[in-house]
Amino acid sequence: MTIRRLNPLDAEAYLGIRLEGLKNTPEAFGSSYEEEKDHPVEKYKRKFQSNNSFTLGAFEDTQLVGIVTLVKEKLLKLQHKATIIAMYVSPEKRGLGIGKSLMVEVINVANDMEGVEQIYLTVVTTNEPARNLYASLGFHVFGTEKRALKVDDTYFNQEHMVLFL
Repeated sequence: MTIRRLNPLDAEAYLGIRLEGLKNTPEAFGSSYEEEKDHPVEKYKRKFQSNNSFTLGAFEDTQLVGIVTLVKEKLLKLQHKATIIAMYVSPEKRGLGIGKSLMVEVINVANDMEGVEQIYLTVVTTNEPARNLYASLGFHVFGTEKRALKVDDTYFNQEHMVLFL
């Protein structure tokens, strides 16, 4: 397995795994498959050229099997913060340490970013494996948002977590 920063040439593969995640685990993301299925691949090509965010991909051979994005805050008073979003590993590749490898790498990159002192993320409370992974890496819960997401007629709570670097 190889982990590297995605670039514009990876945009199609990213869009594929992103839509897979939105379809397979709608409760894990604020966005929905219906909202993103028609986004043009050019959107992601531009995203991968940003200086304030980056997306890492985990590859087995040439297949993209996991992703995670880190977004650094732009406003002067918030520049000490970054947020992890869009963490996903394909179901058939879970349990192999890919998620942990992605998280360790994204934390390492955040550590190297000038001025970043803390990393935030949110996780749905029903995703026990993800919650355990984040806790094992030093993230701490600082709040729970009740009914944070609504998928069809089902509500999901989210935990807000932080890691101080």
